[in-house]
Amino acid sequence: MAVLSMQRALLLAGAVLPLGLAQTITGADGEVLPANEVTVAPAAEAGTLELTDAVLANLTAHELSDIELFQFDDSEAVSENAKRTTRVGDCKVYPGDWKWPSRLTWAVFDLLTGGALIETVPIGAVCYPNSGVYDAQKCASIIENWTQSATHANDPTSVMSPLYQGETCMPQNGNTTQCTLGGFPSYAVKARGVYQIQLAVNFARNLGLRLVVKNTGHDFLGKSCGSGALSIWTHNLKSIEFRKSFKTPSYSGPALEIGAGVQVGELYAAAKQYGVTAVGGECKGVGVSGGYTAGGGHSPLSSKFGLGSDQVLSLNVVLPNGRYVTASETENKDLFFALRGGGGATFGVVTSMVIKAHPKMSFSGLTWTITTGNDTANPDSVFWEAMYAYWRKFPEYAENKTYGYSMIFPRGPAGAGYTWTMHPWMVPGMALADFKAMVQPLFDEWKCIGFEFEPEYFEYDNFYDMWTRHFPTEAVANSNMRTASRLFPRDVWANDTKREAMFDEVRSVVEEGSALIQYNMNPAQPAGTPDSGANSHWRDAIWFGIMGSAWAPGISQTELEAVQRKITDNWMGRLRVYGPGGYLNEGDVMEPDFAEAFYGTNYDRLLQIKRKVDPNDVFWAPTAVGSERWKVAGQQDWLTLQTGKLCRVAA
Repeated sequence: MAVLSMQRALLLAGAVLPLGLAQTITGADGEVLPANEVTVAPAAEAGTLELTDAVLANLTAHELSDIELFQFDDSEAVSENAKRTTRVGDCKVYPGDWKWPSRLTWAVFDLLTGGALIETVPIGAVCYPNSGVYDAQKCASIIENWTQSATHANDPTSVMSPLYQGETCMPQNGNTTQCTLGGFPSYAVKARGVYQIQLAVNFARNLGLRLVVKNTGHDFLGKSCGSGALSIWTHNLKSIEFRKSFKTPSYSGPALEIGAGVQVGELYAAAKQYGVTAVGGECKGVGVSGGYTAGGGHSPLSSKFGLGSDQVLSLNVVLPNGRYVTASETENKDLFFALRGGGGATFGVVTSMVIKAHPKMSFSGLTWTITTGNDTANPDSVFWEAMYAYWRKFPEYAENKTYGYSMIFPRGPAGAGYTWTMHPWMVPGMALADFKAMVQPLFDEWKCIGFEFEPEYFEYDNFYDMWTRHFPTEAVANSNMRTASRLFPRDVWANDTKREAMFDEVRSVVEEGSALIQYNMNPAQPAGTPDSGANSHWRDAIWFGIMGSAWAPGISQTELEAVQRKITDNWMGRLRVYGPGGYLNEGDVMEPDFAEAFYGTNYDRLLQIKRKVDPNDVFWAPTAVGSERWKVAGQQDWLTLQTGKLCRVAA
């Protein structure tokens, strides 16, 4: 069917499929070009529109070509087709394969989505003179803001860990290399409505394409990119609605309904506006309803209210079969369990969720920056004595619902000392006088050993103002760096010998060159909260540590392998003895037993749900539930990037 005929069919279907006032652009050769955001007027309330059987029947009646590619996976015929494209030994369909969609098929997809399809142009392409999109002014702006989260969140396919897309088309290299796609997806769908996500899921499943999901691209493991993939970009689903009363079997009170693209700062600002407190991440650009909540999500409020996933009251989700459903305590209960902590890009695409809104409360705490080293008042021996004293009190502080978030960075080569920044150490709902009384015994110890410090105290009557003024803005897009994490449980502190040995190992890792980002908190499951798929290791953890290493640009493959093995096998190997768990969203992509480390006792149930909901593995991500059935072709066994075909592992 010609494109013009397809558009006529779509116009006839306009009553049910939101293509608005679709028009066409005719090229010089008379060709009618595909619809896009210019040729298709935005539909009213697109976020509420849904793809249904009636819509597909209407389009089928008008003989729209390729419409079978957008059918739901309900019939045996469609299911068998999907199985053929993903049978054991096969790869997801890849550019250049005979099954790869033609330009006309992509045009049909673009029309159906109302012009939401974007063919990937890497964000750094404007810095490459031969790219066809070179723009010196835009290039300068991208390079200047390269480490800012918003630079990557506002682009359809850019990610904040370029290591995993192969460091291709880096803007800083525009004059010395060629711009290639690397691990970037081939296309992205700019989702503004549920129906567009449904179309993308059905299209990818029925053709056997790799499918990835991106909100902000704030991703430490390469989950939101993939060579040859179709990406669903949820960043523009920004709705926030306050509900004065929301009732479930386990909760009754105010709530916030948020779209999949809402970020932490937007959530916290809305909570302040409505006079409540919301639970979200500490990084300012993190998306709330995406990988953050799906991975469990730790928060400055976790010691008081639990993980981000513990806040969820219901979710709307597009399933691997393309259907749009609600998951809650009373509907689709297995999904409700899995989507709260069982991992992103695994069970479907969450389009919105309802979360608890807690009462407005006060916050007190402190910040500091302490420099150590033999050229300061705090030599390293004193610094570590002070640090051990602080670590020993973690059980007590966790009992008091504290949140201690600090970073230790080497000042230079080994022996040059450290910079220890606390930003912040705070307690929700505690008066400043009580906070000072809590920390005074530690400070008395420090003074006795001659450790010099100058805390700056604060007190606020709401969370948003405290968070805005005292939490740092994260620098991203470091390509020559990788991190791993550990969750250290409370019971280690019950054995003095084991506790001190753990401290010694953490210290040795830092002395060998790792930074340490550390959190003292306990995200126990709140009383009455329904069970979830969140990593069981979180529940008894009182210390969460992120470690990692950087390396010099241009090092050899042998040197690069040595760095990666040091992180996974050496450093984490020594620390797993004390902390078997790690955090899914900020963990080691090469974690040898990721099922145990990132999911704990919940993995078996999550895998059962995955096999039931997504038997053909429409969704895949590294370290996700069920991910062991697939691998990215051509990768080293010491670092998985997203730069090759995704292929089934032979049985």
